[in-house]
Amino acid sequence: MTDPADADAGGGAGAGAPRGLDLDRLAAYLAAHRPELAAAPLRARLIAGGKSNLTYLLRSGGHEVVLRRPPLGHVLATAHDMAREHRIISALAPTAVPVPEALLFCPDTDVIGAPFYLMEKVDGEVFRSRSQTDPLTDGQRHDLATAMMDTLAALHAVEPAAVGLADFGRPEGFLGRQVRRWAGQLDQSRSRPLPGVDELRDALAGSAPEGANAGRIVHGDYRLDNLLATVGTAATAPGQGAPGAATGTDPAGAATGTLGATGAGVSVRAVLDWEMATLGDPLADLGLLLTYWSVLGDSDAAVDNPVADGLGPRAGFPSGAELIDRYAGRSDVDVGPLHWHVALGCFKLAVICEGIHYRHTLGQTLGGGFGRIGELVAPLVEHGLRAVREK
Repeated sequence: MTDPADADAGGGAGAGAPRGLDLDRLAAYLAAHRPELAAAPLRARLIAGGKSNLTYLLRSGGHEVVLRRPPLGHVLATAHDMAREHRIISALAPTAVPVPEALLFCPDTDVIGAPFYLMEKVDGEVFRSRSQTDPLTDGQRHDLATAMMDTLAALHAVEPAAVGLADFGRPEGFLGRQVRRWAGQLDQSRSRPLPGVDELRDALAGSAPEGANAGRIVHGDYRLDNLLATVGTAATAPGQGAPGAATGTDPAGAATGTLGATGAGVSVRAVLDWEMATLGDPLADLGLLLTYWSVLGDSDAAVDNPVADGLGPRAGFPSGAELIDRYAGRSDVDVGPLHWHVALGCFKLAVICEGIHYRHTLGQTLGGGFGRIGELVAPLVEHGLRAVREK
């Protein structure tokens, strides 16, 4: 989740470079490791959109590539793992899952102050706001949602060992560890009273299911605005012939292939933001997706909020139940009851939003769009408590 700070800059750390980059040190590192990307002048700008890791477009000579690095300050343990992102997009490159092409990983924090990696740029659009999704036809919204679910089914169908990811996580006890992990992250981000959050944590910890589907590749933060997509004029609503167009550019990744939906004009060009990927229960991805789609997407707190604005039925997309039906028809995963996984999604997203809110209060966020993130925590906790109590 980079933000609306699009300041273009060139030169070194003291010459107007975007915060989070030292272009002189970066240019020297590239000259040693990828000299074709080190042509002077090296220029950079922060790409708009997300609220966690920072994403920059680098221009060097005739090349344009994308750099990803952790946020500034207050980086939670095990979060924002650049090596993890680089490894999984490299492993998934030959599969049916569209991912950016990985170009370089740098673990040396002396270069820009944090580990980072480079990936190739691709044109497309990240759909995250009503201003982007309202102009779409009903058919385009349907096909975009369908492509989103088909892509997730393709990810969960990948055999980890076949792509060198057999040791990418520990599937046994995954769901219980998820609760403990996010409880630990919460404790590192507490800066204000959060009514109900400890009750939600305890209820999840005391009722974690066995996880019969464990052992699949899990994205960890799968949602519409972590996809780079194209929507052309060929997409139509079922039984209709009403064309429409909505195109744009967000150079936040690159695809090695496309996965089309029912409409020929819609394709997912790349799945982005793999920092929380692991091996585990794919229902965790479905639960978090429904949290974005049906919980926040139907909440007054999400209106004009950059985390969830433009998602879900309120924005004219199919219902969460339709999304799950589409996924179930293309996956061998036993979907079963999802209420516990939605409750986990609510807890996880509440912790993420609280962490972003905390960084914002410390002045460690770049750009705008952060002021209302903290407003989402209370409704997420409230819905999570209702979901975890369902039978």
